[in-house]
Parts: sequence; C-alpha cells; structure tokens
Amino acid sequence: MLILLWLVLFLVVVSFLLLIPAAWRRAIIERYAGGRPVACPENHQPAVVNIDVSHAASTMIDGSPELRLADCSRWPEKEACGQECLAEAVRAESYKEAPRPGRKQIYHLPVLLAAFAAWYVGAIWHSGFLFRAQWMHALGLTYAQVKQIGWWASPHLLTSAICLLFAYDVAWLLALSHRKGVLQGVLMAALLSAALAAASWFAIARLPHQLFAIEAGYAVLATLTIGAIEGGMWDKMVLRS
Repeated sequence: MLILLWLVLFLVVVSFLLLIPAAWRRAIIERYAGGRPVACPENHQPAVVNIDVSHAASTMIDGSPELRLADCSRWPEKEACGQECLAEAVRAESYKEAPRPGRKQIYHLPVLLAAFAAWYVGAIWHSGFLFRAQWMHALGLTYAQVKQIGWWASPHLLTSAICLLFAYDVAWLLALSHRKGVLQGVLMAALLSAALAAASWFAIARLPHQLFAIEAGYAVLATLTIGAIEGGMWDKMVLRS
C-alpha cells in the first residue's frame, strides 16, 4: 500500500512537472501568436509583424517573457531595424488564424480506454488464474487477508489513479511530439516508463525478487497496452466539437 501511495504521489509530481510548463507555454502562445497590424516608425505606413512566441516562451521563467519580433512584412529588406513598433504590436489585436490542420490535442476517450485496459490487465495478472499465489507469498499475505483487501476501495482507486495518470502523461507526450500510430504510442509509453523506473529505482530495488518479477511483468504489459491503444486510436476514437 505504501508503495502504491508513493507511486501515485510520484506520478502526480511528474504530471505537474510536465503539464505546468506546457500550460505556461500555451498561455504565452495564445497571448502573442498571430500577425499584428502596426504603423512602421520609419515610413508611418501599415505593416504586419509577428512576435517571436518561441523566444517569449523560453524566457518566461521569471514571469516576464522577453519579447522581440520574429517577422515583419517589410523584412528581409528592413530586418536590421530597431523594432520600435514592438510596443504597438503588443497592444494590437492579432489576426484570427484558422485552426492549423493536423494540430494535436489530447483526446480523452482513447486515454480513458487505455487506462481501463491497463487496470483490467492488472486485475487478471494478479488474479487466481495467474500470479495471485506467488504475489501473496511474496508479500506474506494469507488468502483471508487478500480477500479482505479486495473489498477495500482504496487499492482499486490507487491502481486506477496510477493507470489514468500514466495514460494522460503518454497522451501529452504524443500530442507534444505530434506523433500517432501503435509503434509511436508504444515508444512514448516505454520512454516514460523507463524514466519513471530510473527515478524510482531506489524504492523498486528494495522489493523482494519474486514480487519485483511479478510487478515488472505487469508494468511491461500495462505500458504496451496503454501505448498501443492511445497511439492506434489517436484519430479514430475522438470527441469532436
């Protein structure tokens, strides 16, 4: 139970470490992206400029991104200008852009399906049909104790939370890298699983060998299941507005 609690907390921390910078970057891009009309300070004629959102996002650590222009309708002839119109560009409304084709977002149905499938694989893996006896022996539990634990809600909630957090982290990696397909999904899930295992190796190495083998086998199956489902169903089972 303590191991499950620790793993849930660890996954929550990893999720925040991944998602908070992404949310900040998204806010910067939505704030400064798009062409903006300005009056060129040199000839006082209309021009259209674009703010360098990538540079702004990479310099936002202290809360105040560094702004500069990435493009102008008078460039490249006047590319060496002093960018005196930057303040006006920041105040101006950006042109509304049509949604870019192929832009990725996280689709929730494949994530929920993948998390449920991983949880169900775990239920079968730890059942009496496969490795329940070995799992009980490794933990030093009796059948009566395992039966009593089975009626508690907390173990099921914890394992469901782990599967769901892991599935959403894999989906975020797929969306960030603009990848789809079974192979890409499995690859992203394997990379994340390896990173989690490396970060928590000190706790994992203290497990009894038999318990480690059982849980490692389940982790591999759950990783493959989540990666294959999310990668394979990325554009096939979605909720569209």
